[in-house]
Amino acid sequence: MTEKDLQIKDICLRLLARREHSRKELLDKLAFRGFGRQDTERVVQELAEQGWQSDERYAHSYARQRIEKGYGPLRIAYELQQHGVEYSELDGLVEDLAGSWSELLENVYLGKYSVDKHLPAKEWLKRSRFLQQRGFSGEMIKKLFVHMGIRLER
Repeated sequence: MTEKDLQIKDICLRLLARREHSRKELLDKLAFRGFGRQDTERVVQELAEQGWQSDERYAHSYARQRIEKGYGPLRIAYELQQHGVEYSELDGLVEDLAGSWSELLENVYLGKYSVDKHLPAKEWLKRSRFLQQRGFSGEMIKKLFVHMGIRLER
């Protein structure tokens, strides 16, 4: 290993000691510090092979945190994609943490709003937008409103 490789490895290990990082995050942070992509990719690959860096571990940790904060599958999948990671275990993870996406959605809704059976259009849209921004699909929100007996006031 060259002096530069040791320097890159040291930076990576310090970052990974604080929290999990995706491969893309490490490469971006190293590029920001002025290291060339070719040097950093080699070192990060070596760290991954040694088990220091794992995109799967990162994705699991990140998804767990987001589910615990009440974010839905669309948002979590999008954010993971932005971090350069694909994660297919979201449904299994939400079952372990919240039971199901619909239960998580209901908890998020009840944590923010009271149960009003009839909502004016403006309020109905406001609540729907909030849940969509959290990463729940329109279909999931529609099912929640039907399940809770929430109707649009006419």
